[in-house]
Amino acid sequence: MRCDLGCNTSMSETAKYHIRVNTRTTYLADQSDEAAGRYVFAYTITITNAGTVAAQLLSRHWIITDANDKVQEVRGLGVVGNQPLLEPHESFEYTSGTAIATGVGTMRGSYQMVAADGHEFDAPIPAFTLSIPRVLH
Repeated sequence: MRCDLGCNTSMSETAKYHIRVNTRTTYLADQSDEAAGRYVFAYTITITNAGTVAAQLLSRHWIITDANDKVQEVRGLGVVGNQPLLEPHESFEYTSGTAIATGVGTMRGSYQMVAADGHEFDAPIPAFTLSIPRVLH
């Protein structure tokens, strides 16, 4: 059974299938070329299984938007070459990067997961900001 964000899910199912996503970003000035409109950011993601059933990350879907509303969509298997299996209360952390054409942008998306009991679900990645230092407070 597949359940995306719009599903009616009981509270007990939500507790079984709950992935928490935390993010940190860093501007990489040494890899950027501001004059050419290339701003490079690293982002570190911590994925925690806050549910009660083990779940494996199968794939990812990112929506990356710059300040000019140019949207890049990225889909792929796993994250940084891994499809981690997370037992309840386990975490997986990784760092990756992206480049956009402006000094400020956002990223959001979802991880496609499968629980140990076969239930497929999407774990939302809340929007987070990409910003060069001293642009936003």
